Amino acid sequence: MRGCMAAQSPTLLDGIRGSVATDLAAVDSTIRRELTSDVALVNQVAEYIIGAGGKRLRPLLVLLAARASGASALGAQVPAAVIIEFIHTATLLHDDVVDGSQQRRGRHTANHVWGNSASVLVGDFLYSRAFQMMVKLGSLQVMDIMANATNIIAEGEVLQLMHAGDPDITEQRYLDVIYRKTARLFESGTEIAAVLSGADTRTQVALATYGRRLGNAFQLVDDSLDYRSSAAELGKNIGDDLAEGKPTLPLIHALRTGTAEQRRLLQGAIEKGGLDDLPAVIRAIESCGGLEYTAALAQGEADQAIAALEPIPDSVHKQALRELAEFALSRSY
Repeated sequence: MRGCMAAQSPTLLDGIRGSVATDLAAVDSTIRRELTSDVALVNQVAEYIIGAGGKRLRPLLVLLAARASGASALGAQVPAAVIIEFIHTATLLHDDVVDGSQQRRGRHTANHVWGNSASVLVGDFLYSRAFQMMVKLGSLQVMDIMANATNIIAEGEVLQLMHAGDPDITEQRYLDVIYRKTARLFESGTEIAAVLSGADTRTQVALATYGRRLGNAFQLVDDSLDYRSSAAELGKNIGDDLAEGKPTLPLIHALRTGTAEQRRLLQGAIEKGGLDDLPAVIRAIESCGGLEYTAALAQGEADQAIAALEPIPDSVHKQALRELAEFALSRSY
């Protein structure tokens, strides 16, 4: 795993962002403008979670996909990128309440600061503001894509909740969960970027496929980092997935290939949650090659993402999409 996922160059993501710097600046301005509410608490919580920054990977993805499919600077891809970011942020607010999380992006979560009720309701505000912005875009196709996406994301969160504490989850069911809860939003972002750019159907399908495969790779890496990064790098507590009883792929692989003793350890750790067994669980995962196995699947998804770009004409933005797939694999946060 460590060979495939070495520490990334800090300039890689900066270089990718540089190719759409004007659009990114417009995205930040639009986020600030669209967050405005007459309700003070909405402003406070929304500013807190959006202002925490993060990689802004999903808005970046929308901007690159739009420019790669022929959009000019400062076009409809800017509000589209903000829509994707608002939906993503709403899911984070809701997830942190469901999971009882206390830390995200190196800070206290909004639910820790303001309580669960405020976090859920501000998440609802962000969802509804995203759909208000979609209406202004005036595209029924975009509305259809995003309405289906938000429904599937919600189903993914429910599926993940159903499998918490379940050591019998299959790899295929796990992959279905990560597609729904993570990759579907990536896929929808790249697809609406192509739609709003007026791209043909072939380009729309190519970019949607790229987004789906990239999202899968991103989540596979994310689930691996929970057992191999540090809290300072990751911006959240290590072992959060285990603490919540979430059986992610490193655990699933170790359960499938480990010794009887290791399987008993892992089953018990998943069923009861918590971090009491975290060091032993990490040793079992490493012994069974769980990190390497997860890295190999992530690499395969990233390779398929890059291959999906073949119909797209060569450009600096297409190259940036390739590099974004490399970043997804190599990141340590």
